[in-house]
Amino acid sequence: MDALVESHSQGPSLIQYTRVWIPDPDEVWRSAELTKDYKEGEKSLQLRLEDETIQEYPIDVQKNQLPFLRNPDILVGENDLTALSYLHEPAVLHNLKVRFLESNHIYTYCGIVLVAINPYEQLPIYGQDVIYAYSGQNMGDMDPHIFAVAEEAYKQMARDEKNQSIIVSGESGAGKTVSAKYAMRYFATVSGSASDTNIEEKVLASSPIMEAIGNAKTTRNDNSSRFGKYIQIGFDKRYHIIGANMRTYLLEKSRVVFQADDERNYHIFYQLCAAASLPEFKELALTCAEDFFYASQGGDTSIEGVDDAEDFEKTRQAFTLLGVRESHQISIFKIIASILHLGNVEIQAERDGESCSISPGDEHLSNFCRLLGVEHGQMEHWLCHRKLVTTSETYVKTMSLQQVVNARNALAKHIYAQLFGWIVEHINKALHTSLKQHSFIGVLDIYGFETFEVNSFEQFCINYANEKLQQQFNSHVFKLEQEEYMKEQIPWTLIDFYDNQPCIDLIEAKLGILDLLDEECKVPKGTDQNWAQKLYDRHSGSQHFQKPRMSNTAFIVVHFADKVEYLSDGFLEKNRDTVYEEQINILKASKFPLVADLFHDDKDSVPATASSSKISVRSARPPLKTSNKEHKKTVGHQFRTSLHLLMETLNATTPHYVRCIKPNDEKLPFHFDPKRAVQQLRACGVLETIRISAAGYPSRWAYHDFFNRYRVLIKKRELANTDKKAICRSVLESLIKDPDKFQFGRTKIFFRAGQVAYLEKLRADKFRAATIMIQKTVRGWLQKVKYRRLKGATLTLQRYCRGLLARRLAEHLRRTRAAVVLQKQYRMQRARQAYQMVRRATVVIQAFARGMFVRRIYHQVLREHKATIIQKHVRGWMARRHFHRLRGAAIVIQCGFRRLKAKQELKALKIEARSAEHLKRLNVGMENKVVQLQRKIDDQNKEFKTLSEQLSAVTSTHAMEVEKLKKELAHYQQSQGEDSSPQLQEEVESLRMELQRAHSERKVLEDTHTREKDELRKRVADLEQENALLKDEKEQLNNQILCQSKDDFAQNSVKENLLMKKELEEERSRYQNLVKEYSRLEQRYDNLRDEMTLVKQTPGHRRNPSNQSSLESDSNYPSISTSEVGDTEDALQQVEEIGLEKAAMDMTVFLKLQKRVRELEQERRKLQVQLEKREQQDGKRVPAEQPKNDLDLDQDADLAYNSLKRQELESENKKLKNELNELRKAVADQASAHTAAHGAPDGYSLLLNQLKLAHEELEVRKEEVLILRTQIVSADQRRLASKSSEPNINARTSWPNSEKHVDQEDAIEAYHGVCQTNRLLEAQLQAQSREHEEEVEGLKAQVEALKEELDKQQQTFCQTLLLSPEAQVEFGVQQEISRLTNENLDLKELVEKLEKNEKKLKKQLKIYMKKVQDLEAAQALAQSEKRRHELNRQVTVQRKEKDFQGMLEYHKEDEALLVRNLVTELKPQALAGTVPCLPAYILYMCIRHADYVNDDLKVHSLLTSTINGIKKVLKKHNDDFEMTSFWLSNTCRLLHCLKQYSGDEGFMTQNTAKQNEHCLKNFDLTEYRQVLSDLSIQIYQQLIKIAEGLLQPMIVSAMLENESIQGLSGVKPTGYRKRSSSMADGDSSYCLEAIIRQMNSFHTIMCDQGLDPEIILQVFKQLFYMINAVTLNNLLLRKDVCSWSTGMQLRYNISQLEEWLRGRNLHQSGAVQTMEPLIQAAQLLQLKKKTPEDAEAICSLCTALSTQQIVKILNLYTPLNEFEERVTVAFIRTIQAQLQERNDPQQLLLDFKHMFPVLFPFNPSSLTMDSIHIPACLNLEFLNEV
Repeated sequence: MDALVESHSQGPSLIQYTRVWIPDPDEVWRSAELTKDYKEGEKSLQLRLEDETIQEYPIDVQKNQLPFLRNPDILVGENDLTALSYLHEPAVLHNLKVRFLESNHIYTYCGIVLVAINPYEQLPIYGQDVIYAYSGQNMGDMDPHIFAVAEEAYKQMARDEKNQSIIVSGESGAGKTVSAKYAMRYFATVSGSASDTNIEEKVLASSPIMEAIGNAKTTRNDNSSRFGKYIQIGFDKRYHIIGANMRTYLLEKSRVVFQADDERNYHIFYQLCAAASLPEFKELALTCAEDFFYASQGGDTSIEGVDDAEDFEKTRQAFTLLGVRESHQISIFKIIASILHLGNVEIQAERDGESCSISPGDEHLSNFCRLLGVEHGQMEHWLCHRKLVTTSETYVKTMSLQQVVNARNALAKHIYAQLFGWIVEHINKALHTSLKQHSFIGVLDIYGFETFEVNSFEQFCINYANEKLQQQFNSHVFKLEQEEYMKEQIPWTLIDFYDNQPCIDLIEAKLGILDLLDEECKVPKGTDQNWAQKLYDRHSGSQHFQKPRMSNTAFIVVHFADKVEYLSDGFLEKNRDTVYEEQINILKASKFPLVADLFHDDKDSVPATASSSKISVRSARPPLKTSNKEHKKTVGHQFRTSLHLLMETLNATTPHYVRCIKPNDEKLPFHFDPKRAVQQLRACGVLETIRISAAGYPSRWAYHDFFNRYRVLIKKRELANTDKKAICRSVLESLIKDPDKFQFGRTKIFFRAGQVAYLEKLRADKFRAATIMIQKTVRGWLQKVKYRRLKGATLTLQRYCRGLLARRLAEHLRRTRAAVVLQKQYRMQRARQAYQMVRRATVVIQAFARGMFVRRIYHQVLREHKATIIQKHVRGWMARRHFHRLRGAAIVIQCGFRRLKAKQELKALKIEARSAEHLKRLNVGMENKVVQLQRKIDDQNKEFKTLSEQLSAVTSTHAMEVEKLKKELAHYQQSQGEDSSPQLQEEVESLRMELQRAHSERKVLEDTHTREKDELRKRVADLEQENALLKDEKEQLNNQILCQSKDDFAQNSVKENLLMKKELEEERSRYQNLVKEYSRLEQRYDNLRDEMTLVKQTPGHRRNPSNQSSLESDSNYPSISTSEVGDTEDALQQVEEIGLEKAAMDMTVFLKLQKRVRELEQERRKLQVQLEKREQQDGKRVPAEQPKNDLDLDQDADLAYNSLKRQELESENKKLKNELNELRKAVADQASAHTAAHGAPDGYSLLLNQLKLAHEELEVRKEEVLILRTQIVSADQRRLASKSSEPNINARTSWPNSEKHVDQEDAIEAYHGVCQTNRLLEAQLQAQSREHEEEVEGLKAQVEALKEELDKQQQTFCQTLLLSPEAQVEFGVQQEISRLTNENLDLKELVEKLEKNEKKLKKQLKIYMKKVQDLEAAQALAQSEKRRHELNRQVTVQRKEKDFQGMLEYHKEDEALLVRNLVTELKPQALAGTVPCLPAYILYMCIRHADYVNDDLKVHSLLTSTINGIKKVLKKHNDDFEMTSFWLSNTCRLLHCLKQYSGDEGFMTQNTAKQNEHCLKNFDLTEYRQVLSDLSIQIYQQLIKIAEGLLQPMIVSAMLENESIQGLSGVKPTGYRKRSSSMADGDSSYCLEAIIRQMNSFHTIMCDQGLDPEIILQVFKQLFYMINAVTLNNLLLRKDVCSWSTGMQLRYNISQLEEWLRGRNLHQSGAVQTMEPLIQAAQLLQLKKKTPEDAEAICSLCTALSTQQIVKILNLYTPLNEFEERVTVAFIRTIQAQLQERNDPQQLLLDFKHMFPVLFPFNPSSLTMDSIHIPACLNLEFLNEV
């Protein structure tokens, strides 16, 4: 041990209060503290122990061996022993003890080694949740665990493409098998199987089988593995488990026939005995285990807490899972039972002592032979005899009792060994795979170093294997250390480490121990004593071999861990492993195939399939040559060969080490024996790792971590440097003077042992000084506050006392005065009451008397007044009745006239309101007002200037006159001298007065001027202010106009409602117009009928029937077609106005015109078809035409209607042509302006080309209309020519009775009527021309507005040029997005209106066809006039439109195309801006039509195809959140539609009457609703899975590691586990903003796609639960984040998430409640943890955390500074005691994969099916609207 650590001359000097470790015979090491400074040369140290006793510790001055220093308390309990500043044995032992006893942590890292201490208690740290928590994590990020080692091996296998090995070693009872089993479970859970063979389950299933046949109870362990095994788990290229292979080593066969006290045989024997009562095992003839010799030698045959029968059932299930047939299982159990019976065979010695016999009726021998299928007589004979073969003959020799017993035991051991090998071989066959193995991970579960009082051959082999493994371990640790130094570019100095090659050579070299043993076995008379003597002679000079003083049959080998004395007795026999050939031959002849196969030679058996591993896997048990027992390979040779193969495998892999430690020999839970622990630490190589680390630079800090931890030691001027490496260099050079104490690597700083403790001391001193300063200041402030408080309290007391005395005196005076007042008031009250009583009586008498007289007078006056009122009202009523009659007549007359005028004004106002000129005129009025005010100001300024000039002229004139008068006066005075007469004086006075008056007038003028000037200035200011207000108002109006277009999208639903109402009103008014048109035509028909009667009476004159056409056009109401076209024009004009405001009129108008042209073309074609039909009908009717007057009249009316229709089309075509010309000019001007401003004419030139094409198309349509008109005229002419030879060739038809004579007066009246009609037509023509001119003016105004808009855009462009390039790009993108959005909305609205208009026109065409059919029927039947009148009425009624019924029809062959366009190939982006969940509505309308036609196959096929298509899309896009959310919303909406329109009253409560009409009539789709509900659940789960996959990598980094509050967290030292080889490349850290951004994205996508709000709430509740679970699980598994600062960071992060929920109105989702465990965990980290009151507060607060979680957090709590205190064990015990009553689950971690059940609430839609339009982008033209 002296070589473990050098003297600590490298560390700080020994001064007072330094804590050290001193040896102790009981506890190995004890802690002590120096009571005074140590000076060099002193022979002893003065120490104070922990129990306060004083001790003097002697020091060897020559060796200068000082005691070991203790680490700072902040480093105690570290996850990695290499993170300790002082690396030595007591520090390692103490750290393990603290972690094991105080924190109950059984795992600790020691460099690359995982130290696992057996707790002898079941711990809940191996569940699936823990496996998933460690999956994907770096090794140093989580607390030490066997899963972390397994994850590191799995990660390195995938990253480095190299095979891995996990070497688990330790004493019996240390937990090796459990550790290996959990490592394999981890691989099976994380990697999974690449196929459906469940290979990972088979790997795990091999464990219970191997434990049953290879584990047994020993004095040290209830489930001790009595063999070594190496399991290779194979992986494919995707790193899924594809197979496994197992190799076993050195099965302890002697346990089959012998067990020591308190031990058991292998578990399978006791399991089989426990299940002996089962019916299938009756033939085994087994009883309880106590009845069998081989199972009862150890005494107690049961194990506390173990149910052998239950374990046996698990073993059978494992056999079944591995594919072992039931017959083979029964055969295996027969062989095992036969071994028990063989042990009970009674052997009787004969008298001579040289021979033995077995009773022929021995029941157990019979059972043995029956179970194995061998002959009873032969087995009985050869158990007691043996065959000797010589060169000449063969002898049969009897055997003594001991020889027979030995032969029987050898046979039993051999049978069990062969069965063990057969089971292992079949397990390997079951785990073998035909797939190519890419890599593997091996798990080696092998015995640790063993030393007992009596050590035999088994212990020798075990220790030999450990010597080999220790050599490999030392070389690997040395190699890793060298790689780390080279990677960090640190100078490498050779470190001397222990090499145990001489000891290995002693054992395995030529003429070594094993070689001499094999040689002695070959000697016929070889004995153990002879072999021992050969060892003494050969190796007495070796330093690793010693001979005991008191024995000649034992020898000592000096192993790396300890000296072990081996007793040579039995070595030869165990090495030979002799079994007699005669007995084996009997077993070979067994009638059971399995028994015979066990003992056949290997050359006869089928060879096993070669493994595909990169390392060739050979059997651990070489083939036995049974032909000659002497020439078979010995056990030692076999073991040495298999060990060499194992070492080859391990050297070709990357090893990972797990060292299992047994804390005590009594198997007490969480009891630590330091002596046993140190013994095992020395034996397992942990201290060797520490020694190698301590020899170099064991402490390693990243520059960033060092800077954050020790920045308090950095001076302020050094912090100015931005290079952290340079700062760290300067600080270390100033703090540590010896440059050998540290080295600067490429990414880390390397420190010698003890330097980190020194830096921690400096840091603590710095903090202590700062703390003292803070405490001093705070205490002074507290005393000042206390003094001020006392002084204030004293003054307050004095004030209150003086106030009390003053109040007492005042109270006395008040009471005295109050008594006097009370007496006075009482006496006064008595007198007043008496007076009041008398007065009230008098007043009552007077009142009654006076009231009686007054009432009499009042009643008289009242009757007279009522009579007057009656007279007044009667007279007024009569006058009002007369007035109302007159006024009513006048109002009727006025109303008729005003209505006519109002209609005209309304029409004009509508046209004016639709144009942008209206707003412009408003602005023009304001501008005119501003201009007028400006002119007025200018006029006043000019007037003011004129007055100022006049005033200056008068002033100058006056001055000149005064000067002139002064000169004259002076001259006069000179001439006259002093002889001034009074006349002159008077003249002077008069002049002076005049001068004064002029001055006063001037002053008045100046005052007036000043006042007027001020008024003008004030007026100007007011006008300017008013002008500014007007400008602001104008800007506001303009902004409102612009914002109106921007708010269109937000107010889309409101506009839709308004548009629907508007369309309803328009439809109603149109219907009323049609009714009025019908009544007018009806009246006109009556007039014409009367006129025809007159014509009949007056023959001789023929009237031109064109009057009919002329008169029919007199109506002010348009026809049906005109009305429809007018509505379309109104819609076009509205869209044009919107487009003008948005500066996007060009393309919109062009699309309108293009759509209108297509409509006209369709209408032309329909009319042409009708014309051709009529021509054909007329051609057929000409030969048989009869003069049927009524029928001809109907035909004339129809032709008149066609003529009107043709004229309307012509006028409309001309109008469109004019509009096109105007627009072409406007767009050309706009394009030229835009080109001058922007230099990009391409878009406008393209638009001009399109307009030209539209113009050419219009010209073609015009020619076609002219051709149509010509055809109509020619048809009329042909009809006229065919019927008669009337002279009037212009008539289209002849009137009935037209050949009769017409009276002259009638003709004059008709002429006047025609003239009147012509005048009316002329007036209408003029009105139309005015309207046309107004439209032209409106278009011009639009062009001007476009020019102004272009000017504005040019100004905006100039302003944009002044911005930065980034701002220009952003501004341009925003402008373009807004423009395109507005255009898109306009186009969509226009398309919807045009589609609706097209539908109406189609319906009208059907009406017209119906009319034609009705006319033909009327012609055939020749009904009467009255009947014909009713028929006309009926035809008009049938013109009423039929609405879209909300059904879509498709052909069966189009179903696949429908599913493809609507489901499988649909992109959510294609439906942006449309109705949410549009595919669901379309699918329901298709389903409704199939229901309407009662086609159940179509419904079934469509729903099935849709569901399969959705599943296919989701499978293809299984990681696309947007696509999954899209189909979740559509599936839910389809489900809601099937419910809403199912006809079930429970779902129809919120339906409108229109929606109830859309319900399904024939089919009940309840089963499909359930299928869709299940599909919705699947999609929801996939959505959650995708969201969790995106969020989970961010959670730990954002919630626990990222410093959202800067400066809170500190960094602690880390060990080897933070080395670069353990870290993944390119680790990315996330902040909380990343999580919030991701959830914002989720929320936006789900809202945009119309997902139900209730489902969105459930989604975020699930995501927040996942955030809570992942964060809390990492908190429970990471010691480094369990601190006060982490609690503060967590509370801040949680508050940010809560704020986000409130901001998105998601706080009602329950997401905050799911975060409650994490909130309480954060509070727990920040609470005080000392007193029982604190414990009660924690228990009452942490209700959402389980007891286990609370205790775990308290155990993990780690102070980041020395001033923080650890949580004491007593406090944790207090917590546990108070929480005992809780019935918490035993699971430590939360199941972060737990998913709350989703609920899909019924959410009916307010949309009706007939209001949904299908956009063209879906390519669903084959769907027909019904």
